[in-house]
Formats: sequence, structure tokens, C-alpha cells
Amino acid sequence: MRGYAETNVTFSNTAKSMGSGNLEVFATPAMVALMEQAAVNALELPEGQSSVGTSLTINHIAATTIGVKITATAELIEIDRRRLVFTVEASDEAGQIGAGKHERFIIDIEPFLNKAQKRNREI
Repeated sequence: MRGYAETNVTFSNTAKSMGSGNLEVFATPAMVALMEQAAVNALELPEGQSSVGTSLTINHIAATTIGVKITATAELIEIDRRRLVFTVEASDEAGQIGAGKHERFIIDIEPFLNKAQKRNREI
């Protein structure tokens, strides 16, 4: 299973705008979000289920400037009950800018949200 996501580099997803650096280049947090979106797009879960990201190990290896298109891909490489492992990659028009592995868990939405709300009430 493969998923894809894309975006264009704009000021709002630069390191300078997101607070992860001082330069107007594609931010690592924006790349992470795009990779996660690609993984989510790879899944077709039944109603009442979703997935949550639990781990991401990546390398951001090249800078991309404003105006350039970024594409992320995710390929499901392992299934262990509800645990899913993806390889993820991000590229701009010149080539790969990042790669790594991403782990997600399939959850039942209602019990998951109930548990989160209960935890937050205890704060």
C-alpha cells in the first residue's frame, strides 16, 4: 500500500515561519506533517477507525526554497496487529529531500477519544 501527499513551499511552511529555524526554506516540521499525511492517505480504514502516529525517524537532507513543489510518499512495509510501519520519503523537483520510517497504530475512534478526554479531565 502506498500513499501520497504534496504541497508547495510557501512562507507559512518555512523554518522561519514555523519557528524551527531562521531561513525561508521548507521546514522540517512541515516535511514531517507531509510524510504523515502520505501515510494516512495510504490507508483505507473502516468507519469508526482511524490511525495515530506514534514514531517517526527521518533525515532532512536538502533545503527547498519558496515556490517549489514537495511530494511525499509512504509505503506500508510491516503490519503487526494494529501497528503499521511505513517507509517515508519527501522529494522536491530536484530530488529527494528527506527519508525515514514512520509508525502508526490503528485505533477505534470513540474509545480513543473517551480515554483522551478522561485523561485531560484529570489534569
